[in-house]
Amino acid sequence: MFAYYLRTAWRSIWFNKSYSILNIFGLATGMAVALLIGLWVNYQLSYDKFLPGFKNVYRVQIRSNNSGNINVSPATCLPLANAIRQDVPGVQYVAHTDWMGGHLLSVGDKKIFQNGAMASSDFLKIFEYPLIEGNSENLLRDAYTIVLTSATAKALFGNEDPIDKMVRIDDSHDLMVTGILKDIPTNSTLQFSYIIPFDYGLQNYNWLKNDLTNWRTNTAQTFVSLQPNITYTQVQPILKTLEKKYNPDDYAVSHAEVTLHAISDWHLYSEFRNGVIAGGFIKYVKMFAIIGLLVLLIACINFMNLATARSEKKAREVGVRKAIGAARKSLILQFLTEAILVAFISFLFSLTIVTLVLPAFNILTRVNIDIPFANPWFWLIMMTYVLITGLGAGSRPAFYLSSFRPVKVIKGTLQTGKRASYARKTLVVLQFSCSIALIIGTIIVYQQIQHARERPTGYNPQQLMATDLSGNLQQNYEALKNDLLGSGMVSSVTKSSSPVTDIWSNQRIDNWEGKLPGESLGLPTVGVSDADYFKTMGMQIIRGRNFTGSLGADSLSVLLNESAVKRMRYKEPINQEITWHDIPQRVKVIGIVKDAIMASPFSPAEPTIFAYTPGWSNVITYRLSSNVGTQRAIANIGKIFNKHNPSYPYQYRFVDENYAAKFDMENLIGKLAGIFAVLAIFISCLGLFGLTAYMTEQRAKEIGIRKVLGASVSQVWLLLSKDFLILILLSCVLASPLAFYYLSSWLEQYDYRISISPLVFVAAGLLTIIISSVTISFHAIKAAIANPVKSIKAE
Repeated sequence: MFAYYLRTAWRSIWFNKSYSILNIFGLATGMAVALLIGLWVNYQLSYDKFLPGFKNVYRVQIRSNNSGNINVSPATCLPLANAIRQDVPGVQYVAHTDWMGGHLLSVGDKKIFQNGAMASSDFLKIFEYPLIEGNSENLLRDAYTIVLTSATAKALFGNEDPIDKMVRIDDSHDLMVTGILKDIPTNSTLQFSYIIPFDYGLQNYNWLKNDLTNWRTNTAQTFVSLQPNITYTQVQPILKTLEKKYNPDDYAVSHAEVTLHAISDWHLYSEFRNGVIAGGFIKYVKMFAIIGLLVLLIACINFMNLATARSEKKAREVGVRKAIGAARKSLILQFLTEAILVAFISFLFSLTIVTLVLPAFNILTRVNIDIPFANPWFWLIMMTYVLITGLGAGSRPAFYLSSFRPVKVIKGTLQTGKRASYARKTLVVLQFSCSIALIIGTIIVYQQIQHARERPTGYNPQQLMATDLSGNLQQNYEALKNDLLGSGMVSSVTKSSSPVTDIWSNQRIDNWEGKLPGESLGLPTVGVSDADYFKTMGMQIIRGRNFTGSLGADSLSVLLNESAVKRMRYKEPINQEITWHDIPQRVKVIGIVKDAIMASPFSPAEPTIFAYTPGWSNVITYRLSSNVGTQRAIANIGKIFNKHNPSYPYQYRFVDENYAAKFDMENLIGKLAGIFAVLAIFISCLGLFGLTAYMTEQRAKEIGIRKVLGASVSQVWLLLSKDFLILILLSCVLASPLAFYYLSSWLEQYDYRISISPLVFVAAGLLTIIISSVTISFHAIKAAIANPVKSIKAE
């Protein structure tokens, strides 16, 4: 029986080629979009879940009260690890790491500069990355050892076995290779190319050794794994007491508590508001999942509408088959078999489409997704997907067509068009409402990005370059600066603790004039190493004075930005004294800097303090001379850097590109929303094209008679178009409030945002009407200019 249904379904598809092509092409496009988004969503949900025991792994965080704002930070102090190890039962392993910065690795003449982790000995017991060579029990115990990833080992040693061979780090110490890890997967939150023991840092960096017992300085990340039968709820009461027990002075001000953040939430739930998880990347995952379902829904609606539009042609077949004894159940199965067959053929086409576009999609989204053809679960899910799509798209036509009464059909008294018209119109409205909502969303996302891009930054990112301090650059800085300025390639040079597009430190203000009882305040802090900082960045000092460049004159001086002055409630900030960080003496405010957007371009400028700290530097920033070509300048600057730091390759980045990278996620949303909006309107118009064709065919005699009676081409076009255009106008009316509601909710995450203009809805509606009119016009005009004699004679 099933073979009979299958043969009949294939004959129906084959003998109605134009209808089948429209159906398959539209459904394949919708299924391709849904499959592509499904693969992307699955990739995002898979982050870090390749690790054995990931359910027990957590990052340690500090939740503190900053003047009523509950902040959550992953930065922790070094002694916290021992406190957790000693005081918290149920914790299996504890490890801390640095922030995974770059180091120079060399083997003979081979040199590479890559990011790596400095981690304590239990790190690889918490994060069980697949090990190719070595024993995880013994790794990272000796300070002068190193664990490489497979790609890093290949880059340094080629095809040689690297175990027990030496790698030189930062041109200062030799480390023995004791282990090789498989390359870290792209869906891992932690990314590194090698691991060196934390003890190496303790033995070679005095500042790190000094922090080993310092509860006030948060310099590391701390991770724990709980025992398999222990939950976070069980250890939370003890964790909350650690700061109060070991750091009572700070606790009295900030009421800091130790909390844990599960590894399964790192990628998707990384945003905190008022001390609790408030979302993160998950909002984009949900957004695109909804878009994928909407596009697939639009494609399924096409199938339903085109199938019911053909009801008059199917009606006589149904009537005859019922008259000779066919049960309604068998007819339903027949039509559903045809729908599932169409869905399966569409799925094969969608696989081809996804295979072709996946490389470009990976580049656009910066992920590494492939179709898991060898995974049986993939095929099981896909066959279920095809079955559900086929049943969903074919259910209404199947139940509708099988309901025809044979007597009326055979007599020719059945009026199928009117019975189907209301449901068909409803589906058309739903279809175009989804498409219009996507168009509106695309416009709003674009406007929000442009709004933030055009916002004044408070500094000049053009012609500004930055290079991380490494090797001998710190000790050779003055000579390097003089050579750079003397070359004529740059107009200004400075160094600081962080780049102008970010702030890497937050320090606590212990006391200031006007402080309220029990009030605490932590300010983002920039360490400035010379007096040319504000000049180089293009930042404006609006009151007071700049640093002089003398350690004696400036070591107890700071500048505040406008937001910090406002936050500290200063009316006359100049010469005010504050107790700051671990400095025993009070420091004096000597100047006020105009606010600059150094963090998110969608948020207000953060209250920021600038301190003169020549020894605390991580980045050299320099501005190119305006009269020198960029490529020539880079070539000459590279030679100067190589002169003063010969062991390290010259690496640079443009500040304007770093700033532009802050819009990456919004740009991605805008591009994908735009692509999917185009596909949605394309699929909708594909269905409209088919419906217009059938309507024109059904009304051929009427059109012929009207033409004989003198109807013009425009009158015939209006006759065939007005019903559809009314439906599209209704779709605009329905889509606009829904789009406004969801987009307003999306915009609320940005402090610096646009207001939604009514013109956006008008523009989206007009665009849809124009595209739809062009689609309808093909068959409408063709029917209007046809010879009326032929259509009347044909009837």
